[in-house]
Amino acid sequence: MRRPAVKNLRPPALSVGAKVALAVAAAALCVAGTIGVLVHRTTAVHQLATARSGLDQELVSAAHDHADGRRSDARLDPPDLPGPVARAVRNDVRVTYLEDGERYPVLWAATRVSDRRVLAIRRSYAREEQSLARLDRTLLGTGAAVTVLVSLAGLLLGVRMGRQATAAARTAERIADGDLDARVRPHGRDEIARLAASVNTMADALGARLEAERRVTADIAHELRTPVAGMSTAVGLLPPGRASELVAGSVRKLRGLVEDVLEVARLDSQVAVDTEEREVSAMARRAVAGLDDVRVNVVRVNVVTDAVVATDPRRVERILANLAANALRHGAPPVEMEIDGPVVRVRDHGPGFPPDLLAVLRTSGPQRFRTGSRTGGTGLGLTIATGQARLLGARLTFRNRPEGGAETELRLPAE
Repeated sequence: MRRPAVKNLRPPALSVGAKVALAVAAAALCVAGTIGVLVHRTTAVHQLATARSGLDQELVSAAHDHADGRRSDARLDPPDLPGPVARAVRNDVRVTYLEDGERYPVLWAATRVSDRRVLAIRRSYAREEQSLARLDRTLLGTGAAVTVLVSLAGLLLGVRMGRQATAAARTAERIADGDLDARVRPHGRDEIARLAASVNTMADALGARLEAERRVTADIAHELRTPVAGMSTAVGLLPPGRASELVAGSVRKLRGLVEDVLEVARLDSQVAVDTEEREVSAMARRAVAGLDDVRVNVVRVNVVTDAVVATDPRRVERILANLAANALRHGAPPVEMEIDGPVVRVRDHGPGFPPDLLAVLRTSGPQRFRTGSRTGGTGLGLTIATGQARLLGARLTFRNRPEGGAETELRLPAE
């Protein structure tokens, strides 16, 4: 018999506001409870001492009246005298004693007036017990009200702290996603405000570093364009032959690399996007047609369902061309490009993404000038594709197929 699977259900984590509110409520409850217990015990002790003192004075007056032959409320040798009182009186001790009665407590006062006679006064202690009960109810109500009020104040404080911390965390996530203009508005001078200010300082420093990197990258690429153009012209003057073909191929790769570096610099500058309506299948076929002749033969375009989207066709074609070229370079043919509405999937039949590279692609995305563990390369193709997708509001997803091979999915925004 198969046992049912037991899911590990973890309770949701409490927010900062809830934790602060619970801590304040617990502290208020402890303080209110402690104060209530102290007031109850102090009042009970004082109340009993007062009652005993008053009843003892009555007993002294009754003893004088008995000695003078006058009548009083005291009784001689009462049959219901408690045993502890009778034993204490035998030792010539004037006693006051609180007895737990069946319905209500009873306070006794007794003394010996002759060798064998005991004079005692008995009085109900119910009024004091009722007064103490009323005090307990008042303390309980007041403590509950104060606990609720303090808890509400703690909740408001916790919600405020939680909102500020959440705003700082969301801003940090936006900065990590590439929105370097995101900032937090700090309020006050507490630790949360310092955290918000630190996030803003981090964003400023990161933006400055990325801007400096972009400028250096663009300057290097611009400086390289002139000698690369000269090399391209010089290659055309070489006599035909195997050597000139090798040089021409190397120059083409160098020129493409320089153009890729310039493209990365343009992505960092957040240029405007011009949109127009195009069929996804048409953009995919144009992207495949723009590849080298050797690669076109091993890239198959399969249209499941077509769709018309409003986007920048040049950027979409560049993304698909880079994905297909990356699949051909690092995977194995044939490479399939499947169009399913606004979704385009590029698959290959190679070993797939390496685990370390796939983990980076799923978390922080492609990184420029990153060299993969499977092959060499600068990684500019995926970097450009990811940057272009971000500008278009599209989403790139990287995964390995269960049957083998890598798959990259481009999901274009659809109305």
